[in-house]
Amino acid sequence: MENKTYFYFMLFENLGHIRYVLFTLGFVLYCVIIILNVLIILAICLERTLHQPMYILISCLSINSLYGTAAFFPRVLSDLLSDTHTIFNEACLIQGCVIFTYTANEFATLMLMAFDRFVAISKPLQYHNIITLRVLTILIFILSSFSMLYIGMSFILTSRMTMCGNKLWKVYCHNYEIVKLSCTNSLFSNVYGFFVLIISGFIPLCLILYSYVKILIICQRSSSQFRSKAYQTCIPHIVILVNFSIGIISEIILSRLVNLEMPTWLSLFFSLEFLVVPPILNPLVYALNFTDIRKKLLAIYKNKMLHRMLQID
Repeated sequence: MENKTYFYFMLFENLGHIRYVLFTLGFVLYCVIIILNVLIILAICLERTLHQPMYILISCLSINSLYGTAAFFPRVLSDLLSDTHTIFNEACLIQGCVIFTYTANEFATLMLMAFDRFVAISKPLQYHNIITLRVLTILIFILSSFSMLYIGMSFILTSRMTMCGNKLWKVYCHNYEIVKLSCTNSLFSNVYGFFVLIISGFIPLCLILYSYVKILIICQRSSSQFRSKAYQTCIPHIVILVNFSIGIISEIILSRLVNLEMPTWLSLFFSLEFLVVPPILNPLVYALNFTDIRKKLLAIYKNKMLHRMLQID
């Protein structure tokens, strides 16, 4: 039986000098993610007119992006520079739990966005009475707490297993990969993992699709002006949803279909897409498509430039 105190990330072995190139790309990428998402959060927090449910949910996406990438990038960047690629079991489980809750929170937020748009379009007169900041805060708290609870339970079950191996063929701690290293019967853990997948991904996705189908039906019966305005607010959310869903589906397929023949670099790209692309794409899509956010970002930039010019004078 191998050392059970550590897990080893095998994909970092024998990278040679290319690891410095990957480190530079990863570091720049992480800095861009932090800057873009912090700017979105600041724009929404500082502008009182943006203290509305839809914009609050956009800021939640940015906060969640910072939360998820904080568990991934610092660890990967340190592994790229290190000669040893080990991680304590406890730290590995914590990293996996954070990344999985990031995924669940992303789907939950997208589900709330779809519900918000459905109410705004189907019941515009009652919208402000139904979707209040208080109601939204309660929903966000309940969904995030619930995801932390059932995903945390999954990793608690994993932590109680006896490991017969410690070599992970991933660049981050993936619960399913850890369970496959177990000596004990993993049937219950696999069944519970399937339950988590249904709760965190399948059900929210179905509710999101239902909401947008209903919105589409309402739009077809409405005037062209109403339809145009509805599409303008919904399309950015749909773009974010499609991108994130493709990333998650790719990760699930690549984790389960071990016999799938694919170059390592391509497999890595698809398995990490949900962690790398949405944190960059989300703020760009919302900054480019929502005038109020774009105006506040420009105001922040102008104020910073003015302050710098005054310092020079």
